[in-house]
Amino acid sequence: MTVSRRLFVTAATSLAVTAGMAPRASAAPSAAGQSAGPVAGQDPRYRIPVSPDDSEADLVRKASQVRPTARQIAWQALERTAFLHFGVNTFTGLEWGTGDEDPDVFQPARLDTDQWARALKDGGFKLAILTVKHHDGFVLYPSRYTRHTVASSSWLDGHGDVLRSFADSMRRHGLKVGVYISPADENQYLHGVYANGSARTPRTIPTLVPGDDRSPDRFHTLDATDYGAHMLNTLYEALTEYGPVDEVWFDGAQGHIPPDKVESYDWDSWYTLVRALAPDAAIAVTGPDLRWVGNESGIAREDEWSVIPVKENQYGRTDWALSYDTPDEGSRAALVKAQPATDYLQWWPAECDVSIRDGWFYHADQQPKSVDWLTEIYFGSVGRNAVLLLNVPPDTDGLLHDTDVVRLREFRERVERELPEDLAAGARTVREPGRVTVDLGGEREVDRIRLAEDIRHGQQVEGLVVEAWRDGAWTQVTSAGTIGASRILPLPSPVRARRWRLRVTRARSAVRIKEFGLYRSRV
Repeated sequence: MTVSRRLFVTAATSLAVTAGMAPRASAAPSAAGQSAGPVAGQDPRYRIPVSPDDSEADLVRKASQVRPTARQIAWQALERTAFLHFGVNTFTGLEWGTGDEDPDVFQPARLDTDQWARALKDGGFKLAILTVKHHDGFVLYPSRYTRHTVASSSWLDGHGDVLRSFADSMRRHGLKVGVYISPADENQYLHGVYANGSARTPRTIPTLVPGDDRSPDRFHTLDATDYGAHMLNTLYEALTEYGPVDEVWFDGAQGHIPPDKVESYDWDSWYTLVRALAPDAAIAVTGPDLRWVGNESGIAREDEWSVIPVKENQYGRTDWALSYDTPDEGSRAALVKAQPATDYLQWWPAECDVSIRDGWFYHADQQPKSVDWLTEIYFGSVGRNAVLLLNVPPDTDGLLHDTDVVRLREFRERVERELPEDLAAGARTVREPGRVTVDLGGEREVDRIRLAEDIRHGQQVEGLVVEAWRDGAWTQVTSAGTIGASRILPLPSPVRARRWRLRVTRARSAVRIKEFGLYRSRV
């Protein structure tokens, strides 16, 4: 599998709500409570240092002060993103390549990346990530730094460039572009510099090669091993020659490497180069902007926090202070439990990756998940303060299979029926401390409730109830813990009422509700 990280009001109105706030010494972090982060230019409020002497109240106060960066806000607004696993594995039938494949096996005779883009857009996706280099090391563009690329295939007489076609198609159809460049590299281990024991020394990026036609405006001097420099040069090509990139996706895989031959990745230098070349790009999943949710089923935790305790490992790598699969990553209890291992409280929202088929690469004998299953994944990811990353693998022709294309459209249509017109849009709204009341103007049936905080002011809600005015009294309809950027609460059966109320029962600081949507599904 690709990740292998086993080391995973009205709708448009912002409402200030105060309820159940934790004690706090000040409304803003002190200078001592800020950090510039591991990468130059990072918003200092996205991570706040933790002291061994911090009390629970201190930890909660600091968590309430953490704010997302502009790139994190933009990423969380995407909601649905796509993965495209494509490469030599598509033709060998493997999920994890060996690194010594014959490049000529790569023969997508009918490659049509416009078809990919049309299908993804029709499925409601806003960004797509291509596996530019998977663990096998085969690169989907003609790189200057390895022969294990499309240029060594007879496909298009060695002039093929999947990344060029992909990037152009996505932008032509209005989708954002992401690249996955695996840190693991079986080919470089077998025939190159991966885990060769070289020291970290200053490297000049890009490293020009004989006959190089580039004249960079700026060279970057960064500490790296031989392989770290190889990765930096690969990143430089991908981020300077193919237009703007909105997400750079790393995992922490090492490959099928003997334990005594593992490579220590130069995360700090990789992050710095990405920030310099693609400042708007979110760095996932082994990165400072986005984290793996902790499984590959596409389902987030019931209460998913974007502010969680983290530590730094291995040259600035952002890592969990608790285990990646901990059921509770960000509650008050979790903050206290993680404190001994915590360096920072950080805005590190969850990305939920899952494949539409059983495998990550295309296999003819597999079928896509049902619409019901995909809808369950949607409510378990987007509906729980996470972003869905759905893999849709191109086949050996270089196309998304017709069955998958139809399933993507059916999925989008199902979500639209689950959440049709917002009944609260334009309704009269009353705001009180800790409460938002909506009057629909008449009794309406509701069976889906969508909530969102204005995350520009952090994630604050720890508990809430939604109530309906029925038979002369407020009656609880549902309850939840966190909200964050998006929380969708399906009701077991429709409730009919004119007046609806969101009541915050516990919060870390002042709450700003961005959305209180009421829906009647058409399923």
